[in-house]
Amino acid sequence: MPFSTLGLSQPILLALDELGYQTPTPIQEKAIPVILKGHNLIAAAQTGTGKTASFVLPLLELINSTSLDNTVKVRPKRIRALILTPTRELAVQVADNIEKYSKHLSLTSLAIYGGVDAAPHKQRLIDGVDILVATPGRLLDMYTQRAVHFDELTHLVLDEADRMLDMGFIEDINKIIDKLPQERQNLLFSATLSPQVRFLAKTAVQHAKEISISAKVGKPKIEQWLTAVDKDKKSALISQLIKENDWPQALIFIETKHGAAKLVSQLEKRDIQAEAIHSGRSQASREQVLADFKSGKVRYLVATGIASRGLDIDDLARVVNYDLPFPPEDYVHRIGRTGRAGAQGEAISFVSRDDFKNLCAIERLLGHEIERRVIAGFEPSKPLPTSDLSFVPAQKRDGYQERTSERHTTKARTPVKNKAPRRSNSGAFSSAASNKPVNQDIWGTRKNNQDKG
Repeated sequence: MPFSTLGLSQPILLALDELGYQTPTPIQEKAIPVILKGHNLIAAAQTGTGKTASFVLPLLELINSTSLDNTVKVRPKRIRALILTPTRELAVQVADNIEKYSKHLSLTSLAIYGGVDAAPHKQRLIDGVDILVATPGRLLDMYTQRAVHFDELTHLVLDEADRMLDMGFIEDINKIIDKLPQERQNLLFSATLSPQVRFLAKTAVQHAKEISISAKVGKPKIEQWLTAVDKDKKSALISQLIKENDWPQALIFIETKHGAAKLVSQLEKRDIQAEAIHSGRSQASREQVLADFKSGKVRYLVATGIASRGLDIDDLARVVNYDLPFPPEDYVHRIGRTGRAGAQGEAISFVSRDDFKNLCAIERLLGHEIERRVIAGFEPSKPLPTSDLSFVPAQKRDGYQERTSERHTTKARTPVKNKAPRRSNSGAFSSAASNKPVNQDIWGTRKNNQDKG
């Protein structure tokens, strides 16, 4: 199915053709027609599936068609669409995509985020933009300064909603929603539809269509495997893997800023040049490191989780989880940096005993065990146990899932009427991870129930 069958106008199709995009991805094929019809939408799609284009393209179509319609009175250069993102990097990425897709349209867009001088953002907002991409904190700051006005807003997008909740933005999101017109179209995109995300969707995205294209996280073109290793041997292990395999590039995820700096120092002592990216670096510094990594000037990038959502790198063959993340959904986002658009990718995880609880949570989310491999010379001093997946539903263990659910079939108007009452969220977003104990056994073999007695 070509893009031309989805209801997009010629200027957008021309931009897509110039970018070499011929066929929509599954999430684009399903989401674009729904959005063009004016429905509210809740969509689950992992990173690397073309998620951003699935909402940017129809928004451009809707806003442009309204701008050209003389019967619709809209004050020029007022914000028509607001896209909220959890991180600066993702905001920049989304804005870049908007610019590419709107190349032949007379629409303006802007990304605003913290960590940089606010004055240029404020002036651009005063001058007026059609589409605003923003992190919650900077948006509220601009609103307080009366630099943004939402009276003409007709579209709201919550991008990577799960990550925004993980980062504690729920109160900011509620404040922002309360300031928006009640009649608007609402779109929520998330890698996972956790109970927390569904709670947000229930109040912020009412009467919504639901689309879920959630290939089992271990999709065939991302080779996932892990190795058990003592914590104090991880740096030696990553050094050996880099040198023995001569990896062209690798993105290495680690949990803390201190850990990132320490690992870079250890790699450099072994004649491996690496850079670190984390929240402790200035925005300009982070952008430069990312640019160097994308260009290949930097081969090995050590990143804390804050950077995992903003990295959009074509042909990245490999990611390494030096530490395993929590919540488990972050694992999904991390490995989504590789194997993009159907390319081959590899995701490697180092697991010490300190990481085991996080491993259990990740494998429960996946519904299957990650392949275990032993690397000679790095066997752990104590073997790891195995995860207990006996309570995971069989259909989830089966692997690939694709479903379109329309539990709320009421068609919303364009713009969509949506009420966003003020509400208390105390305790609403506590962790949903299971604490069920696992069978303690030699790593890689599972105890049957009859072995318990």
